[in-house]
Amino acid sequence: MSIKVLIPTPLQKFTRDQATIDGEGSNILELLDSLEKDFPGIKARLCDDQGELRRFINFYVNSEDIRFLDGKNTALNSGDEVSIVPAVAGG
Repeated sequence: MSIKVLIPTPLQKFTRDQATIDGEGSNILELLDSLEKDFPGIKARLCDDQGELRRFINFYVNSEDIRFLDGKNTALNSGDEVSIVPAVAGG
């Protein structure tokens, strides 16, 4: 099962400057574990010490915000596209 993952610029230092990578997993948490194996250190930027997704990082599966799906347990299928988008704040 291959899932396309879009990596934001600030995290590309973990993916050897790749903006798009492939991962595997039946849900978001499994995908993050898969990414951590190939790109050590990336999961710590996406999850807190308890393994919860960081609040300032948004995840989208095929353009759908996972907060309105099943959160970190959102199911994934081969061919899905997951976008990781850091929240932007300012004024």
